[in-house]
Amino acid sequence: MSLLTPDIGLLFWMLVCFGIVFFVLAKFGFPIIVKMVEERKAFIDNSLNSAKEANERLAGIVKESEDIIKRSREEEVRILKEANEIKAKIIADAKQQAQVEVAKMIAESKLAIEKEKEKAMNEINNAIAETSISIAEKIMRKQLDKGDEQKAFVDKLISEAQSAA
Repeated sequence: MSLLTPDIGLLFWMLVCFGIVFFVLAKFGFPIIVKMVEERKAFIDNSLNSAKEANERLAGIVKESEDIIKRSREEEVRILKEANEIKAKIIADAKQQAQVEVAKMIAESKLAIEKEKEKAMNEINNAIAETSISIAEKIMRKQLDKGDEQKAFVDKLISEAQSAA
């Protein structure tokens, strides 16, 4: 017997063993292996679908977040614009009110000055009148010490009063 050429009996028993092993594997092993491969394929397909859905949801969330950011920026611009308008209005109102108050204070000051001026003029006139009367009284006493001069002066005043009337 040669090492390279097998014997017919050996070939027969190898073929019978191979057939038994193949039958056992075909009956019990291959269905389990095929089932596991199909389950693995289904798991991978489900995972791919889930990943695709997750990517789609993520893209939707990104778009929503961009929209929210855009709206919030627009809202921020609108609020700042309104705040600036309110600020300008408040400043304008304050300026107008200040002008009214200043005008009122100026008018009151002018009125007070005018009153004080009139009061001072009256006091000056009164002082002048009192001084004039005092001076005139002193002069009259000095000049009218004599009775004849007094009578002549009174007559003169009566005649001037009648001619003025």
